Amino acid sequence: MKGKRAGILLAGGAAVGVLNGLLGGGGGMLAVPLLGAAGLETRRAHATAIAVVLPASAASGLVYLLGGMAPPAVLLPAALGVALGGFLGAKLLGVLPVRLVTLIFALLMAAAGARMLF
Repeated sequence: MKGKRAGILLAGGAAVGVLNGLLGGGGGMLAVPLLGAAGLETRRAHATAIAVVLPASAASGLVYLLGGMAPPAVLLPAALGVALGGFLGAKLLGVLPVRLVTLIFALLMAAAGARMLF
């Protein structure tokens, strides 16, 4: 069973990486439910999703930066904001009730989906 689970996580991880690289984000939206289905509790699923999306984001960002598609004048302040927000979010994940975290995640997924449609 461990080999099957590892295969599912590897395939899911590849899908998360492709989604993140292709669309500039969203990998965590797929990673969290995937990790939850693999048996991780909610806080661990969110924390692990961030940890697995980080290398994909770094790799994609480097390709885009070297390809001239990510202007440094935009990238640097945005990266600083993301880093600060990520630190704050990680701290909040440890203290917010799990049901609230799940609700926030679901609302953000719904809002992102609605925004993309309209």
